[in-house]
Amino acid sequence: MGQLKAGVRLRSAACATEVMVVASPDGAVDLQCGGVPMLDAKAEASAGGSPSPQAAEGSILGKRYVSESGDLELLCIKPGDGSLAIGETLLKTKDAKALPSSD
Repeated sequence: MGQLKAGVRLRSAACATEVMVVASPDGAVDLQCGGVPMLDAKAEASAGGSPSPQAAEGSILGKRYVSESGDLELLCIKPGDGSLAIGETLLKTKDAKALPSSD
């Protein structure tokens, strides 16, 4: 995929998933969805396909996905059948922060 910048929109070549980059590490990132590299949202649509069985957990609208190191964060803006990953390592959903009690 190459180097990512905050605000860039990407889409999957294997399903309907679309994401927006919230934070990204320096350097190149092998960002995948459904086991295939992600494309720029403006790129011409390919013939499509389906996610590989190892990467078919799906993505959820409005959820933030982060890398294990926390240096990559994506916001899912359109859900799909493919799972987001860096190479073979699946990204995790970011948990919401607990609000303080109002006691």
